[in-house]
Amino acid sequence: MTVRYNRRQALNVLGAGLTALWLPCSKLIAAGPTAVRKPIPSSDEPLPVIGLGTWRTFNVGSDPQLLAERAQVVDAFFQHGGGLIDSSPMYGSAPDVIGYALKRLGEPDTLFSAEKVWSPAGGTAREQVDELARRWGVKTFDLVQVHNLTDWEEHLAALRELKAAGKIRYIGITTSHSRRHSEFERVMASEDIDFAQLTYNITHREAEDRLLPLARERGIAVIANRPYDGGNLIKGLKRREKVPEWAVEECGCRTWADFLLKFIVSHPAVNCAIPATTRVDHLNENMRAGQSPMPSASCRERMASYIESL
Repeated sequence: MTVRYNRRQALNVLGAGLTALWLPCSKLIAAGPTAVRKPIPSSDEPLPVIGLGTWRTFNVGSDPQLLAERAQVVDAFFQHGGGLIDSSPMYGSAPDVIGYALKRLGEPDTLFSAEKVWSPAGGTAREQVDELARRWGVKTFDLVQVHNLTDWEEHLAALRELKAAGKIRYIGITTSHSRRHSEFERVMASEDIDFAQLTYNITHREAEDRLLPLARERGIAVIANRPYDGGNLIKGLKRREKVPEWAVEECGCRTWADFLLKFIVSHPAVNCAIPATTRVDHLNENMRAGQSPMPSASCRERMASYIESL
């Protein structure tokens, strides 16, 4: 895996004259002219700030038409320079659908494969990782996370051994429930992990109180799940409001995807958001939200106040 990392880094440097870009809200790296990446704290490897989630959207079984449509979404993701694709054995056939898309498209060099181990899935962490790699059609994963802290002590110990053996590159934990934040905080504070995945969006900001500051303190990369609150947030905004003019002029937000995703990934502690979609046009909107400029701290405050006022 070390060779693969160096190759990626070399391509990043050689491709289109990559240069560092520092913005007020965080340490950011520009990939190409406008797409933004942030460095993973434990390695400084740059990661595109918009990833691809697969919860619900990729659980389509073996339906040929739906498989082809999801492959088109994955293709568009990589056409935009996408990196992190996140899945879980909890997501039904999603790992197989990713595998179908990667087999059809070929495995892009920019792929950052993120999976999870989950106790209800059955088998040990090692067995789950092997089975999921078979389903994806990859030799190794970039990141494996403990899904919703299930049996986290046992699973993290196994993942740590796999990382030491070079079988996976990064390890982490996830939660999608605020009721687990206290335990999540304890694990972040006490365990040597690379990533923490949690729910963070403009209407669910509990993570700002303790988890995001702790991530910065501990050098843990953050993946934000449920950026559209399961889709309800962006659907509601599109039905009732237009993006305010000040957001276009001051924050670079042309669409509601821009508004919601830029708010998340401009937080200094957040490395990547993982919106899920079934449509290429929505995927294109999501990926454009990962382009500079990013909102300043004052603009982020105005964005949050605006949503609270609706």
